[in-house]
Amino acid sequence: MSHPAFIHPSSDVQSQEIGEGTTIWQFCVVLAGARVGSGCNINAQCFIENDVVVGNEVTVKCGVQLWDGITLEDKVFIGPNVTFANDKYPRSKQYPEAFQRTVVRRGASIGANATILGGITIGEGAMIGAGSVVTRDVPAGELWVGNPARSRGPA
Repeated sequence: MSHPAFIHPSSDVQSQEIGEGTTIWQFCVVLAGARVGSGCNINAQCFIENDVVVGNEVTVKCGVQLWDGITLEDKVFIGPNVTFANDKYPRSKQYPEAFQRTVVRRGASIGANATILGGITIGEGAMIGAGSVVTRDVPAGELWVGNPARSRGPA
């Protein structure tokens, strides 16, 4: 039995690629090119740009913006107010030839208010502590915390 996606009436969802059983709550914007998998929970006040892929069974908590170049694989957790970057040298009205690519691998979790710089891969099953600033790739299965974030052992 399939369940259609639920999109709250106050959200502006332009994408036609929203998976079955996904819930998109109040005051979200999902641009036309975005792809959101099935069984996801996109909480209130989120923004998802065009060149974004969200896998299946992903949770994105309130206040998160997913910019062009971000991929969240299946079963990823993104805590409230996590910040992603996609441009190493941002300037007003000056755009890079290509935005940086960021990948959060399957089953990884990112705690509240963490900052993830562009061009980074967070490995499968890794965990990023709340408030951490991730400036480089995180290996699979590791817990990283701090500013800049460093490994603290297994997740």
